[in-house]
Amino acid sequence: MTDDANRQLRLAIYALLIAASVGSIIGRIGQMRADHGKHPFMSANDRSRWTTIRSLVDHGTFAIDDVIADRRWDSIDKVYHVGADGKRHYYSSKPPLLSVLLAGEYWVVKNVMGLSLGGYPFYVARIMLVITNVGLLLVMFASLVSMVERYGRSDWGKIFVIASAAFATFLTTFAITLNNHLIAAVAAMLAIDFALRIWIDGRRESWLFFGAGLASAFAAANDLPALSLLGLLGLALLIKAPGKTLLAGVPGALIIAIASFGTTYWAHGSWKPPYAHRSDGPAIAQLDAEVAADAASELNDAKVPAAVRSAFTEQGITLSETPELQVRAADDRWVLDDPVVDRRWALQKVNEGIEIRSWDRWYDYADTYWREGVKKGVDLGEPSRLTYAFHMLLGHHGVFSLTPIWILSVIGGVMLLRSEDRNWRDVAILVATLTIVCILFYTFRPLKDRNYGGVCSGFRWLFWLIPLWLVMLQPAADWCAQRRWMRWTATILLAISAASAAYPALNPWSHPWIYRYLQYLGWL
Repeated sequence: MTDDANRQLRLAIYALLIAASVGSIIGRIGQMRADHGKHPFMSANDRSRWTTIRSLVDHGTFAIDDVIADRRWDSIDKVYHVGADGKRHYYSSKPPLLSVLLAGEYWVVKNVMGLSLGGYPFYVARIMLVITNVGLLLVMFASLVSMVERYGRSDWGKIFVIASAAFATFLTTFAITLNNHLIAAVAAMLAIDFALRIWIDGRRESWLFFGAGLASAFAAANDLPALSLLGLLGLALLIKAPGKTLLAGVPGALIIAIASFGTTYWAHGSWKPPYAHRSDGPAIAQLDAEVAADAASELNDAKVPAAVRSAFTEQGITLSETPELQVRAADDRWVLDDPVVDRRWALQKVNEGIEIRSWDRWYDYADTYWREGVKKGVDLGEPSRLTYAFHMLLGHHGVFSLTPIWILSVIGGVMLLRSEDRNWRDVAILVATLTIVCILFYTFRPLKDRNYGGVCSGFRWLFWLIPLWLVMLQPAADWCAQRRWMRWTATILLAISAASAAYPALNPWSHPWIYRYLQYLGWL
């Protein structure tokens, strides 16, 4: 068979694999149902984004109060703070850029088809998920096909990589729900594709640098740890072609940076994202030691001392007659909430005095899930960092235990590191560095953040790295193609990975099969 005939046959097989994967995704999207019959969509995570999309188009605001007034739409993934109108409102805690983009899509659906999220949530969601998630997956598959055709060395190896992408990763699992991880992964795929054309193929067109900057920045805007990709890839391209990187790559990244920070400020009136608002704001007044002791005694009785009222008056703030006072820690910390003024403040013992601080704890509000003592289950966090790292890699949420095809990616990375081709060694170093940095980043997060991504079917915070691991998979797949026993081994690893990805097929916001089995045994 000629090379051209071989290529045509490969492309036909790719098309069949991708069509089967996409068909399965569309079928599962069509089966979307309410979360246990009580809420629209599948989890608090995706519902949080849908509330913003609906509120922007149906109510013209980022505030989601009117949407979550219907408690079925409520989500724990929200914050509470003062809005542009000077009053406090609830907002989604998710970065707003993605929601703004999808609100534009929803506006078109609503105005062209006459369907609203309020009246037809599942019809609208299905339409948008097919357009967005399936559309982006097709872009990712097209990019990957281009890469395996350029860099693969065997027919079997090329087909294996495409089959792995189509069935054996959690990207297709999460394609049936609105999430940032799939979008970040597609952006990372495009970024590495553009970068390889520059780094490996020696091309220097400006649009490749612009695309690499734009795509890597968009990956970072959707998944913060992908900021490491933007930084390392930018540095690599700067070394390789400084002029093109500065003139074309940097402007591409700046477009996303401006859009990301701009939509954050538009939504919240702050350049910082919601998750950065977890501590007290600046002190606006202070009670000295002479009056602090008597004031503390009254505060402990949930009363507002005259000295505190005077301190507010001096700042031009007149408290109402009946503000609410909460004792968070006797003789140390109190929270003052005035519903009439519609403001909140923290009172904190500092040395012998008491500071009155503006409120900047956006996750701390009535009935919040995120206050200590309220969280439960996996959200409590894993006390042992060593245990956390084990389960992240080899345990109940393990990258290698759930999807063992990545063992072959490690082998492929080692093969590239030992290659005589300096450029491919650099690529392997880049991927290894990004992977190790992200693993260490999550391992050394505070206890409250060591929760495996909450209730989800895999360690979702590493999903954006999947395209890079697929690149590393290619040389190992080509190596396996030369040995019958390794072809069988690789096929078994693919089958196990595909089974793990298929297990939560109807709701990726559920625990992995290993986690559930350990629960069944009583080990968790």
